[in-house]
Amino acid sequence: MSNRENPAPGYLDMELLRFTTAGSVDDGKSTLIGRLLYDSKAIFEDQMEQLELASERRGEEQVNLALLTDGLRAEREQGITIDVAYRYFATPKRKFIIADTPGHVQYTRNMVTGASTANLAIILVDARHGVLEQTIRHSFIASLLGIPHILICVNKMDLVGYSEKAFEEIKKQFDPFRATLNIADVRFIPISALKGDNVVEKSAQMDWYQGHTLLEMLETIDIRSDADFKNRRFPVQYVIRPQTDEFHDYRGYAGRVAGGVWKPGEKVAVLPGGIESTLEAIDTMNGELELAFPPQSVTFRLAHDIDISRGDMIVPVGDKPRIAQEIDLMVCWLGEKPMVLGGKYVIRHTTSELRGIIREVEYKVNINNLEENREDKAVELNEIAKIKIKTSKPIFYDPYKENRITGSIIIIDEGTNNTVGAGMII
Repeated sequence: MSNRENPAPGYLDMELLRFTTAGSVDDGKSTLIGRLLYDSKAIFEDQMEQLELASERRGEEQVNLALLTDGLRAEREQGITIDVAYRYFATPKRKFIIADTPGHVQYTRNMVTGASTANLAIILVDARHGVLEQTIRHSFIASLLGIPHILICVNKMDLVGYSEKAFEEIKKQFDPFRATLNIADVRFIPISALKGDNVVEKSAQMDWYQGHTLLEMLETIDIRSDADFKNRRFPVQYVIRPQTDEFHDYRGYAGRVAGGVWKPGEKVAVLPGGIESTLEAIDTMNGELELAFPPQSVTFRLAHDIDISRGDMIVPVGDKPRIAQEIDLMVCWLGEKPMVLGGKYVIRHTTSELRGIIREVEYKVNINNLEENREDKAVELNEIAKIKIKTSKPIFYDPYKENRITGSIIIIDEGTNNTVGAGMII
């Protein structure tokens, strides 16, 4: 029976961990996720039957766990992952959302999409091949997107005789990049996704490894400090005016807490105007709260009636974000058409929408070796560059490394309404 059919007490209040997986082609990402779901008993019986039938049709002697995530027909035919496959499962300790992302360089945008909200990234390395260009590329993207925790899973340990020396060599190969990538929490686990070693159960073949299994790490890694609890930010998404007899004078400002811990009674300012008031109450469907923190969705009530609309931001009086119209950012280009220097685009930042112009391309990043290319300024699909934009009106932001919500923007093509860029403000 799946543990989703028999949830633990307090199931709805359980902590949610979002994680993404990445690795080179054939490193075993899909097999690893399949093994994680299978061994943690997060598969329904009918799913298991379909899996057995599909494996049988392919002439395989054992159940192919990779088929659990390789849902697209093209993926199954080629045996690779070409889109972001989201999977959900839970254990008695935590809930999880997995984004299984492609390994190919031409699907960089898929990895950016899947990793943008992740707390943790699992990067697979083939024990036979060690750290490759793709390993550095995936680590760089994880670092760029501000993912706080990286797990390097050294897979296929069964094919190197479960050698401790091979595992230690890969750790040594990765060490020089840790400082460059500025990733604080990097951990290594030797596994065999195919055989199940150190995925959910401890490996009897690797008694030299004394650390946690992959599932134990996913269940216990501390993500409480991942959100920005320092910079108090509340972008207004919607103004609530019921105008009923019961709530005739009610005026509330709904949104999601983007940073900091909020308490009623605090002095606040409303941007862009800077008008000051007092946070009178924090409302939810279940009544008032004594405090609110990320990523809660709540409604603020202020002591004064102020003209506030979607896109405005409520902040503490003494702790305002940066305000500017010229912004430097790292951007991953997601559009099929190349970026147009001097081109006009729609910019979305928190809950506001405005116009913007690409003013300058400073350099592109070669994401395989992390070198800066200052000669070629043409930014095309899947490329990452440092650019400067100018917006039609000021935006209120924090650097992305401090706050992933107020520090990120989306660039949209005016003509097609397609998202063409994901930007991280420097």
